[in-house]
Amino acid sequence: MGNEKLPASLTEQILSSLPNDVLASLRRADGLWKSLREGTLPVPSVVQESQNTLESVDWDVVICGGTLGLLVGAVLAQKGWRVALVERGVLRGREQEWNISRRELEVFVTLGLLTETELEQAIATEYNPARISFLGGEDVWVEDVLNVGVDPVFLLETLKQRFLEWGGKLLEQTIFDGVVVHPNGVTVTAGEQSLRAQLAIDVMGHFSAIVRQARQGSKPDAVCLVVGSCAEGFPNNKTGDLIASFTPIQNQCQYFWEAFPARDGRTTYLFTYLDAHPDRFSLETLFDEYLSLLPTYQSIELDHLQFKRALFGCFPCYQNSPLKPQWDRILFVGDSSGAQSPLSFGGFGAMVRHLQRLTTGIHEALQVDGCDRDSLAAIQPYQPNISVTWLFQKAMSVNIDQTLPPNQINQMLAGIFQDMAKLGDPVLKPFLQDVVQFPALFQTLTQTSLRHPGLVLKVIPQVGLPALVQWVGHYLALASYAAAYPLANNLRASSEMFPPKMQYYFRRWLDALKYGSGQDY
Repeated sequence: MGNEKLPASLTEQILSSLPNDVLASLRRADGLWKSLREGTLPVPSVVQESQNTLESVDWDVVICGGTLGLLVGAVLAQKGWRVALVERGVLRGREQEWNISRRELEVFVTLGLLTETELEQAIATEYNPARISFLGGEDVWVEDVLNVGVDPVFLLETLKQRFLEWGGKLLEQTIFDGVVVHPNGVTVTAGEQSLRAQLAIDVMGHFSAIVRQARQGSKPDAVCLVVGSCAEGFPNNKTGDLIASFTPIQNQCQYFWEAFPARDGRTTYLFTYLDAHPDRFSLETLFDEYLSLLPTYQSIELDHLQFKRALFGCFPCYQNSPLKPQWDRILFVGDSSGAQSPLSFGGFGAMVRHLQRLTTGIHEALQVDGCDRDSLAAIQPYQPNISVTWLFQKAMSVNIDQTLPPNQINQMLAGIFQDMAKLGDPVLKPFLQDVVQFPALFQTLTQTSLRHPGLVLKVIPQVGLPALVQWVGHYLALASYAAAYPLANNLRASSEMFPPKMQYYFRRWLDALKYGSGQDY
């Protein structure tokens, strides 16, 4: 009796039927999540420092992490820099579309990476409208927000060819081993290669070995867990969900859902915000929850669906973000930097939004030999419009030992989004695209405090006084950045008289004010 095998769970049954051993991949991701909870993720020593100067460098920039690093690499190669790109696998986009808003994609044309025709080819799906829905509240509908699905395979292949045409060197199936920082450059070892460059850029993501060394095993302040799938067999539905919730708090979590039409079916995600407490459940458990709730969410039986692929991820968030350079000549970019807000998953959307700012900053740093850690820190400054969202994330999560009314989070979000919808698209749309602006936030807080004072009073004990006090500081910083940017921008012309290094710092300060107050939107 003791040796009888337990029946396979729904997750095991469905994921075992998919190609590429998805179940094993889920369990590997779960291993990382378990290490985060238990604080046992090894701290590597992949960065060394040497006092020996390099006789010469072969590259201006070595980028580690190819998928999103290619976006940065292509811009820098086009500007004439010698760029080598290290990618552990084959540089090819995934099958699942990247969802984004159309206006955000214009940066590819602005930067000369794609023609208008190629940009249209890169768009695989487009839908309208999208819904925001919470249990017990009224639905809110919006248009043109995260409603475009980009084909990663076409996009990355096109950019790869451009990168090579512009003189970039691509090292595929080459695993990053380590980097030595010298006074005048870096030596990056990857596979059999030894690459000497002025600057190394880490775009290897949340679990990059360089990031783990820099953070020295510190636990994330919050985590977003995401599971989902793309499947055929759903009834025809041209609408999407940006954020939806139809259940009360359960398992000390509030579950949120997303849904988008895809080329080959419909993509649905279940995500939740939580801390990295050791008692939190596994990704596989969340996948079980997803499959048990999906029929209710989409009004369809599971046996009517043909699953094409499974999606899952563990996204750690640190309040100490963006991650400041810990060494000279090494810059963190994209998810490695932790520069996304704790409400978003980072990745493609966050990279595209900051692509012009980042690549301009890197280009100018190379021009003025600004590869020391202080100069590089100016490329990843404090951004109050990201820091201010930490309180929202906390208000959407439940501590492991906290008791809240089951529908408190749904009621709060339903009330806030109703108020934002009444204030109109200029308030609602930027927020849905992860851009917080002071006028919109001020109006929303004022409206919610007047219309739902009871909700506000409930949230204060939920998030705690220390988080509230910290948030007030970020809120005031957001107000000051919003006021300072137009004034500082008037000085742009006269800054041309500054010495080159001073111009570099001035322009990074302008970027910090502009993006830090959401005025890039």
